Amino acid sequence: MSVLSNERPIGFIDSGVGGLTVVKEAMRQLPNEEILYLGDTARCPYGPRPAEQVIEFTWQMTRFLLKKNIKMLVIACNTATAVALEEIKKNVDIPVIGVIQPGSRAALKASKTGRVGIIGTLGTIKSDSYRHELHEKAPDTYVSSLACPKFVPIVESNQYNSSVAKKVVSQTLLPLKKEKLDTLILGCTHYPLLRPVIQNAIGQQVTLIDSGAETVSDVSALLDYFNLNNYEQTAKTKTFYTTGSPKMFKDIAGEWLNITDLNVEHIDLGGE
Repeated sequence: MSVLSNERPIGFIDSGVGGLTVVKEAMRQLPNEEILYLGDTARCPYGPRPAEQVIEFTWQMTRFLLKKNIKMLVIACNTATAVALEEIKKNVDIPVIGVIQPGSRAALKASKTGRVGIIGTLGTIKSDSYRHELHEKAPDTYVSSLACPKFVPIVESNQYNSSVAKKVVSQTLLPLKKEKLDTLILGCTHYPLLRPVIQNAIGQQVTLIDSGAETVSDVSALLDYFNLNNYEQTAKTKTFYTTGSPKMFKDIAGEWLNITDLNVEHIDLGGE
């Protein structure tokens, strides 16, 4: 691992706006850090795409942020974490972290009955990465997984507070209500924007785990471990890039992060 400058930014990548839920937590826990965020909204969602394509897209985003001199990369996308994390970790010389391990660890800590549910994109659920992590740490855990392909488009179209969202979420989660779960992992960083709707649909007795928010605790630990903390007490920039509509991105990000003067820039990463 090379020696890095502490004042370099932390890079966050996601298939769209979902990773903003991770950035929000990073802004709270790590106020001294510069943040660069890239959301591939033009090609979102990643969940239904073949693994090889998700890996290719994740590499494109990674290379873009590496050129911006980041000191750490956070893959703030469960689908990309599931299929691309290990390959990228082996081939870059900065710390790289995903969202699946921290989310699994937090779920096991929260669960009293050992009955854990996972909701995610088709790609994340198909990869079985969460089940693998949970069973590796606690083999007797009962795990029930459910793909929720309609959730990401609802968030990306800025309808996460709508009556449509309530109806879709309620209908989608019906199979899990029979499972007597006490903990549910939000296995997609888009899902915390639907958190109140999901909580209402699954029941107040179920503890929701935000895998993205849990990841920031690991980011903080890695900053300490590699001595990468930025201690400069100056105003920190937050720069956002999107492959889609800057206006749509700005509307969602501004509301979610409570920032009015967002710096959002459109970029092109390549073809479909």
